[in-house]
Amino acid sequence: MTEPSDPSAERPGLGERLVRGALFPLRVTKNTARLIRSALMGDFLTAYSLTQPDKLAMVDDRPDGTVISLTFSELNAKSNQLANVLLSMGVRPGDSKVVWCGQNSIGLVLMINAARKLGVTAVPLNYRLSDEEAAYVTDHSDATIVYVDAEFAGMFARVRGELPKVEHYLVFDAASGHAVPDDMVDIDPLIDAASAGEPEIPEGTEAGSTMIYTSGTTGKPKGALRRGNSGAEQAGALMMFIGYTPDDIYIPTGPLYHSGPGGFLGLAQALGQTTVLQRKFNAEDWLRLIDKYKVTSTFCAPTPVRMACNLPAEVKAKYDVSSMKRLIANAAPWSFALKLMYLDYFPADSLFEVYGSTELGVNCVLRPEDQLRKPGSCGQPAPMVEVKLFDDDGNEVLGTGPAHTGELFVKSPSVFADYYKQHDKFLADSKHGYQTVGDIAYRDDEGYLYICDRKKDMIISGGMNIYPAEIEAALEHHPDVLEVAVFGTPSDEWGENVHAVVVVREGGSMTDADVMEFAREHLAHYKVPKSVTFIDELPKTGSGKILKRELRAPFWAGRASQV
Repeated sequence: MTEPSDPSAERPGLGERLVRGALFPLRVTKNTARLIRSALMGDFLTAYSLTQPDKLAMVDDRPDGTVISLTFSELNAKSNQLANVLLSMGVRPGDSKVVWCGQNSIGLVLMINAARKLGVTAVPLNYRLSDEEAAYVTDHSDATIVYVDAEFAGMFARVRGELPKVEHYLVFDAASGHAVPDDMVDIDPLIDAASAGEPEIPEGTEAGSTMIYTSGTTGKPKGALRRGNSGAEQAGALMMFIGYTPDDIYIPTGPLYHSGPGGFLGLAQALGQTTVLQRKFNAEDWLRLIDKYKVTSTFCAPTPVRMACNLPAEVKAKYDVSSMKRLIANAAPWSFALKLMYLDYFPADSLFEVYGSTELGVNCVLRPEDQLRKPGSCGQPAPMVEVKLFDDDGNEVLGTGPAHTGELFVKSPSVFADYYKQHDKFLADSKHGYQTVGDIAYRDDEGYLYICDRKKDMIISGGMNIYPAEIEAALEHHPDVLEVAVFGTPSDEWGENVHAVVVVREGGSMTDADVMEFAREHLAHYKVPKSVTFIDELPKTGSGKILKRELRAPFWAGRASQV
């Protein structure tokens, strides 16, 4: 005989009401209720280890037949063990910063949970970065711990001389066959030997923050700092608006270092859902996982879906994808043609599209019923989000239609806190208490928003944000480059391709291959120009500013949108 929880308790906020209703729709004893409430004050994973200990929390199912899975009880215990190892190494709750790096795996998820439990700042690092890019992010973040997949430990071995603040290099998944470099720690045996009890941290320590580095308009990445508990109530409202349930099964379609797949993993874990991990995207294997685990939810850039939809009909016919209920389209604009391809294969009511960014979170949602009715739109403002458009003079744009465009600014609880050690950059993107990432938009007469251009110089290729200034800064180090301008050109496969226009110094000599090879030495491969043109002089304004719009125009001629 169970007892209802205490009805005299103070009326809870939205977050706790979600927990009581959606997460724990069962009647519990007073003692268990107290345990749950106590656990929730510390960490939701702890709560799930008590209320649904045997439910599958995480499964890493690889094409070679290797399957690793953890229940919520096991995931909590392993996360605690890692947290306790970190404490033993001097990690300071509420203060330390930890860089993590690797392809999707349970090892990464352990660190995501351990960092949150300890209240430290987690800094996801893109494993595709070049050595010098990785060294810059790690050093700039002031991280004292690097936690890295054995496959990518060599990158840190090469740059450790440039990282004087790092005290420990912790290598996980060494059993995969990759050696642990000298003077680095094989962390897996230490985790196995550590206490599985909840880590002891100072009372009042907030949940861990995250700091994702975004490409920079001035050539260097910026650390977008987001406080641990910021936007929790807004996240709950978004989950209800989209219709997530604890029974959903989530697969991150894309790397967890990306704010989209990683952020929606956080939502899935907060709701106690099962998550299926794919180490690295492969279109047919993705369909296999959806079919095998009856996946209902994902977050996806356009490129992976295009790859899956373009598979031969006989390949697609082998897999049942009817379980998909909530695919969140984002990371780059989805073309109308791609949406039609998706809807021809997946359930018609499963396609949501969101507009957002690492800095501003989810800002707009286009629901399934509007996908074909509102081509080109990114939807209406998400719950608890205010959106305003401002012109170049700071006046609010109130008109509708393509003739009334303005820079899109957002105010919401989930807007990031600051750029780490670059507060001036944060202030530069602020207006009247609203924040922007530089997109230009307009509204229609029903209040639906359309992104039509970018004020900031940015390329989105395959869902990855790329700032030309980074590429230009790298290429300008070549002794034969006098000037260079980089911008995006349209690509049906990737959304945009990186294109470089180069002016060669007098007496110098360069080919397309020379430019690309030099870029490869200094930049992540997805930032390397796919094409190059050479001209005698870059077009400029009277003040000397390069006229990139003039350079871009021939490539984008005849297109309604310039992104």
